[in-house]
Amino acid sequence: MILYRGEIRDDHEQNELIKRMPPFLYHTLAKGNYPTPEKVISACEKLLNRVLNGEFDHIVLPLLSQFDISRARFEQMAQLFSRESLTYKCKIELGDIPTDGDTVGLSHIALGGIAHRKRYPLGILMHVAAGNVDGLPAYSVVEGLLAGNINILKLPSGDSGLSVLLLSELIKAEPSLAEYVYVFDVPSTETETLKTLADLSDAVVVWGGDAAVAAARAMASVNTRIIAWGHKLSFAYATPDAADEELEGLARHICETDQVLCSSCQGIFVDTEDADVQDAFAQRFFDILRRVSNQSTPVDFGMKAKNAIHVYNEKLEAHETGRRILAADGVSVICMDDGDLELSYMFRNLWVKRLPAYRLVSTLKPHKDHLQTAALLCPDHARREELSKLLALSGVVRITHAHEMSRMLSGEAHDGAYPLRQYSRVVETDIT
Repeated sequence: MILYRGEIRDDHEQNELIKRMPPFLYHTLAKGNYPTPEKVISACEKLLNRVLNGEFDHIVLPLLSQFDISRARFEQMAQLFSRESLTYKCKIELGDIPTDGDTVGLSHIALGGIAHRKRYPLGILMHVAAGNVDGLPAYSVVEGLLAGNINILKLPSGDSGLSVLLLSELIKAEPSLAEYVYVFDVPSTETETLKTLADLSDAVVVWGGDAAVAAARAMASVNTRIIAWGHKLSFAYATPDAADEELEGLARHICETDQVLCSSCQGIFVDTEDADVQDAFAQRFFDILRRVSNQSTPVDFGMKAKNAIHVYNEKLEAHETGRRILAADGVSVICMDDGDLELSYMFRNLWVKRLPAYRLVSTLKPHKDHLQTAALLCPDHARREELSKLLALSGVVRITHAHEMSRMLSGEAHDGAYPLRQYSRVVETDIT
């Protein structure tokens, strides 16, 4: 199921429609009548009201059940599409929300009075979406629309159909958006088709890891920009005296996300050089994680079985690795002596490592663009400020309380950058 100029079409029409698309794109660009943020926000507001009133519960509720998302959390996430949220986002990222279609952004007189500066959309964005969060592909397109761009969305494999539904209903709310949204279900193996779409685009917006970014760079020409979001690694940093309440909040976060998000905690660095302190901390957290996990929705049996094999192998090799493994009831905490930031086994299995504060920057900085969120567990306020600064200097872009690692706030940056600015360009025009 694809979406082409406001119409839902069958997949078998896809290749022919893509061949016919370039003249439509260039005609849309030449008109210069790109959508204002206000039009996009009004359409999102109408659609959000319908979603919250239960009109799409036949699709939404099975997804919530599948991913163990409460109705309350879903409604909180849905507020990112609200008028208040999107208006705030535009003010933070663009500085204003023009309502006339003549320009997108304020005109500025340059120093010396010889030029106007105006913000324009990049033009055409190709969104290569990840499939780990339903609704994210549609939100990526909304961000492109807020900046005034034409948007071509490549659906992730296994997409539930929610993206096409949301975007088609968004167009019904504001029909002028039809020529600014195209959704295709192109498999990643169809490289020539993807290259065609990338060559038509001013930028390819990639949601994914190093392999996805590398694939985007390989298929895009040198004059097509790559804008990459995620995949990232996130972790917790704790002082040994972190409160049980904070540890419980971190355990809830781990059980709610099963560590599959870029913002999910993969492990805990402890501010110590003492292995005994590390082990005592790990035991304390393991007891809390085990209790919280037993109170939470069970992990998928297949993933639980897979990780049981991983943990069993860890135990077999412990005499060589020196790792200390705490495991029971499908959760594990593995004490390691290295200080590397790495992916965990996920699904309620994590590592605990020693990392004294004076080594934070030298240990984390080599990971550069892979860093995202750090939960900071530290009861001392002055010490917390000191550690926050060190984490920021290391390259971390979000520092949160333990239970808020995956919280979503209006106006927050994506991986340390504002997307609407990335999707825009500044044009200077002489007026003399």
